[in-house]
Amino acid sequence: MTARLFEPLQLGELTLENRILIAPMCQYSARAGEASDWHMMHLGQLAMSGAGLLTLEATAVSPEARITAWDLGLYDDATERALARVLGAVREYAPLPVCIQIAHAGRKASSEAPWAGGAQIPPDSPHGWRTEAPSPIPHGEGEMAPHALDATDLRRILRDFVATARRAVRLGIDAVELHGAHGYLLHQFLSPLSNERTDQYGGSLANRMRFPLEVFDAVRDVVPSGRPVWMRVSATDWVEEGWDLDETVALAEALKDRGAAAIHVSTGGLSTRQAIRLGPGYQVPHAERIKAATGLTTIAVGLITTPAQAEAILREGRADAISLARAMLYDPRWPWHAAAELGAQVRAPKQYWRSQPREFKDLFKDTKFGQR
Repeated sequence: MTARLFEPLQLGELTLENRILIAPMCQYSARAGEASDWHMMHLGQLAMSGAGLLTLEATAVSPEARITAWDLGLYDDATERALARVLGAVREYAPLPVCIQIAHAGRKASSEAPWAGGAQIPPDSPHGWRTEAPSPIPHGEGEMAPHALDATDLRRILRDFVATARRAVRLGIDAVELHGAHGYLLHQFLSPLSNERTDQYGGSLANRMRFPLEVFDAVRDVVPSGRPVWMRVSATDWVEEGWDLDETVALAEALKDRGAAAIHVSTGGLSTRQAIRLGPGYQVPHAERIKAATGLTTIAVGLITTPAQAEAILREGRADAISLARAMLYDPRWPWHAAAELGAQVRAPKQYWRSQPREFKDLFKDTKFGQR
């Protein structure tokens, strides 16, 4: 029986060879938004993993949209050239589809890198700036309140998302994911905990969804029609009276109606009061509910660590694809090992074929990776 994890997945006109997706993972290693040699090394090793899709880390649509001063950006000619250099080198030797996650951090911007504590940096300090958000509500206690976005600001941010999407298209990126999760700007509009607006962008569910959907529509309009666009969401804030799963189902229906190719289902990140119930695959039930309610292609993520666990999720119809982040950082050859365990094949550079154990002599497919 063919492993479900290694069956193709269709996203718009893009066909993935398998259902293992490398999730976006911030590296906090850019210089003024520009991809660095670290990104070439990092993406290069992941591109040889045998996964079906490689997603670039959250990529800011403006300098102010970055989580930290060291975040990746795609908002001017310099950041576009830097990313083109990295992607060119990676694609020469590892030609797998690439997705970009475009993002605005909102009130969670202007922060230290996680290994430096992750605290907000004041705007009058080096590497700091005034953050912006739907409402002037700080993310954490003791932080400066963000600037509340007005109509002019919203038009600017919408243009920034569109401009970044256009640059991604010029770079030949195969898919676009909008970051609507983890407490960043689009999620801040969705949640009543961070959105107290009294205009057309606040209050009712329809109003809170309005700006994220406007961003989706605008990006979808400038990405070629066959190229897939979707959104990553937090299905719940894990806080009483916050954004919840029922509302996420409504958002998923709206995205499906607008031509979204998929939905990537995570949780949390908006509030310091979140009470997350961790456990293996703890977010999968949210993906399962959304898939059952909407029929939209659904990507599950979160403490999915073993091939058997991933295969069971797909075979039971709880999701359509598996997204891996920390597990892939820990084991950049996770898809190789999954193929060996599940009796499947995976693409790998011929230079590495000698590494396969004798009992898995048919593990690797022929490939154009690294050919001279």
